[in-house]
Amino acid sequence: MAERGSSSVITLGGKGSSLTSSSVHAIAHGLAQVRIDSSALDRLASVAAPSNQNPLPVTKYQFPKLDTLAPEETRAFLVVLLNKLLLVPAGSSVRTVLPVLVSESLNLLSQSNSWNIQPIIVTEEERVVLEGLTFPSVLSGICAVLDHRSTALSTIVDVVAALSCEASGADVAAFGSMDSGDGFSAKDEIGVAGDLKVLLNGSKLVGKTKNEDVLEIPKINGKLREVVKSVHSSTRIELNSSVKAGISGTAKALGTNVVALAAAIKNLGESSLCRAKTNSINGDDSLRNLFDKDCASGDSLRNAYKAVLDAHFEEDYVKFGHQANILLGIVWKIVAWEAVVALVALEGGELLSEKSNGGDTREDKKSDKKKKKKVVLGKGTGLIVQLIKDRLQSKGSGVLEKWVEDLLSFLDPKDPEFDGLLTKVKEIVESNESRRLPKLAKLCKGGECKKAVTFYLKIHDIESIRYMMADNHGLRPSVFSPCAYYGAFQGTRDFAKEQMAIREKAFSIITDVFKRHGATALDTPVFELRETLMGKYGEDSKLIYDLADQGGELCSLRYDLTVPFARYVAMNGLTSLKRHQIAKVYRRDNPSKGRFREFYQCDFDIAGQYERMGPDFEIIKILTELLDELDIGDYEIKLNHRMLLDGMLEICGVPPEKFRTICSSIDKLDKQSFEQIKKEMVEEKGLTVETADKIGNFVKERGSPLVLLSKLKQEGSLFLENNSSKLALDDLAILFEALDKSKCIDKVVFDLSLARGLDYYTGVIFEAVFKGATQVGSIAAGGRYDNLIGMFGTKQVPSVGVSLGIERVFTIMEQIQKERNQTVRATETEVLVALLGDKLPLAAELVSELWHAKVKAEYMVHKKVNKLFDRATESKIPWMVIVGERELNEGKVKLKNLETRDEEEVPRSKFVEELQRRLNP
Repeated sequence: MAERGSSSVITLGGKGSSLTSSSVHAIAHGLAQVRIDSSALDRLASVAAPSNQNPLPVTKYQFPKLDTLAPEETRAFLVVLLNKLLLVPAGSSVRTVLPVLVSESLNLLSQSNSWNIQPIIVTEEERVVLEGLTFPSVLSGICAVLDHRSTALSTIVDVVAALSCEASGADVAAFGSMDSGDGFSAKDEIGVAGDLKVLLNGSKLVGKTKNEDVLEIPKINGKLREVVKSVHSSTRIELNSSVKAGISGTAKALGTNVVALAAAIKNLGESSLCRAKTNSINGDDSLRNLFDKDCASGDSLRNAYKAVLDAHFEEDYVKFGHQANILLGIVWKIVAWEAVVALVALEGGELLSEKSNGGDTREDKKSDKKKKKKVVLGKGTGLIVQLIKDRLQSKGSGVLEKWVEDLLSFLDPKDPEFDGLLTKVKEIVESNESRRLPKLAKLCKGGECKKAVTFYLKIHDIESIRYMMADNHGLRPSVFSPCAYYGAFQGTRDFAKEQMAIREKAFSIITDVFKRHGATALDTPVFELRETLMGKYGEDSKLIYDLADQGGELCSLRYDLTVPFARYVAMNGLTSLKRHQIAKVYRRDNPSKGRFREFYQCDFDIAGQYERMGPDFEIIKILTELLDELDIGDYEIKLNHRMLLDGMLEICGVPPEKFRTICSSIDKLDKQSFEQIKKEMVEEKGLTVETADKIGNFVKERGSPLVLLSKLKQEGSLFLENNSSKLALDDLAILFEALDKSKCIDKVVFDLSLARGLDYYTGVIFEAVFKGATQVGSIAAGGRYDNLIGMFGTKQVPSVGVSLGIERVFTIMEQIQKERNQTVRATETEVLVALLGDKLPLAAELVSELWHAKVKAEYMVHKKVNKLFDRATESKIPWMVIVGERELNEGKVKLKNLETRDEEEVPRSKFVEELQRRLNP
């Protein structure tokens, strides 16, 4: 992260750092100086050409003087350019002196508004790099300033709107009913309404008059929040990405969001201006004159917005960004004036009289006290007003013009005290966490819904819950989230003790199989750098959970265990590894039966050079062993080969650049009909109808591996005329023979419709499907990925792996248990030490002897013998050690077998030995 130190210095280029819009804004406005981290210069020095090959400087380079930009936009451009120079890839031959010169020039510019950067001496390669980086850096710098200012505005505008509500006595009851609880309310609109409720909580000034300008606040401000987030996200990426091309891609990527931001800002300005005019009518003549003279008009606001659109239409992206900043400045001024007018209406008379009189008479003080009793602001707005009053009083002026000038300055993001105001606002609106709890649909009378949720959750019939509640309320089933009643996030589960017993048994079986094949265990972080995960999953990349930017690296929750494994192998320079891992992964998917957002995967991967198809055979053999030993019932393993699939697409006439996206479509054939897939391939992905029909003829092929392979290798087969598919068929011939000899080929189905949507597969691909009554989709999948590890390092390490979706397997196991009416012991306790009475020390002594002997035991102290027996029976504990007053006096204990009901007294000194003999006959 770019770090702000105590001396107002921001450091760029540190290890794991990223540049933020707030840092760009601070440097651009002279609020901070810039410094380059020494590690960045060391990195540049290490990748530059060796000294004996170092090219001599050959030319002068003059940074372009962009007259259309404001001084702070020019400085922002240099900040971004400097950061991108520190990000240049290895081998670019950028000398360390170049970013140092830019840094020095930038710090000089921060002290002056004039463009006085002298030409610098650069090599020809450096000139090319600078020219390639200049215009993307200009636009990114402008957008960084825009991002920071609009983000601040989206926070401040809610406070100003709240003050206007109090100044006009507006009815704000509608803010409490923004969230209907049906799942179709706008998130940011609800957020704005919630913040306004927090700010106005306790206010005695609102609730008097209905005002359309007030009722539209949540929608207008909420839309601004939504668009600001998009601008922030795209700007953050552009600030920290190295640029290898020109301005076109960057401009269009940023421009799309900035156009939306300009529209949201314009709408906000018009809304704010209406409220300011309404409240100014009630002010004195001097305030109205100042307002009419200084505040922007509706015409100037619309003209500024038109200038933004014109520049975008002309594709003059630098001017476009500059005009957007001008528009934002105008709206900031309007919002500041709305705050001025509202504050004058609420507190202005008191402030001005105190300053002009230099001291109050006793009569004035009484009058002021009466006024203060009448003006009861909201708890949030009251704190903000006091903060503003303290600032204005510290300036010591009672003249209206100066008072307004001070307040306008305080609401300017360039003001040194503005950050304090912004922080205070955030503290206030975040202080009430209760309003952030999920909105639940109202329960029926008598709590029928909650009773049903409690009952149905025990049998995991989520759909029954949805439809029952929908029928009760007359709404759609999708509206209801049963988990919301208990605070669990949709797509996640809590596991009770019986379920955990099943899971532990399954994990034990899986781990035993993995270890049987010589794998070592590995664990990787639950989150990865976002760039590590992106581009590896094809169209499924949209399901990745991104973590909120905390001012550091951009991170995401892992989508699977394969990509982190590949990153680990590359990072450690390994050339071979056989590993297993059982861990949670996260996907932003639509929850359904057997489909979760948080779930365990059980992975086994083999990386390295081995005999042809050897690792592929072993991986599929492992999968059959897993599913057989988990005893889930009938299943099949669908298998195909990516090179065969590519050959098929080539034969059908699909362009190579569309192979992966068409594979993603084919991969949906297990959920949709071919006609639906054909429509997607033709209408959305640009294939001809003839090409789609040819694909349809091929993907229908499915059958016994050896039989279908023989058919595809018959003389005259189109597959034999294609190099890619011919290699794939040779691979499959070796694989199928090995599977046949290992007596597991009967579980495999050769299926040409299997595509697997993940981009990183290069060879054999497979997917296990449960064939029983419980429909859960695929329960395991995997394949060969020879190029994935090379994406993270310098060496390509061929690999193949399998991933078992254990949550779906658990769903099947639980259903089987229910059908067989089986009960599961939640614990492995063998003995309950049952002490009649209240002597804990004696119970502690006895149970400790059992623990010391490695006997699984629990204890219970109670005066009623029935309670002791109930505990043992409910927990299905097979043996009890019973000690009452008589046994204690005689130095004996009673051993009771709860299954046979036999019991026997044994000496106290030998009870452990006797128990062990009975437990292990």
